Amino acid sequence: MRIEEILAKALERVGNDRYVLALAVGQRADELSNGAKPLLDSAVLKNMKYTDIAIHEIAKGLLVIDGFKK
Repeated sequence: MRIEEILAKALERVGNDRYVLALAVGQRADELSNGAKPLLDSAVLKNMKYTDIAIHEIAKGLLVIDGFKK
């Protein structure tokens, strides 16, 4: 899947609010950098940055963002 498609799905999950998505990605990337376990399959994680992992988690509905349903 291309990054544009992943970002579009992630935006849908947060009601197309880019600000909320940016905050959520930033917070999750910070959690990952501090040792939080990624929610994605380990085979997918190779060479991914924390922000990429966060966007994928949101797009796949693995993370619930306050105020938004899966």
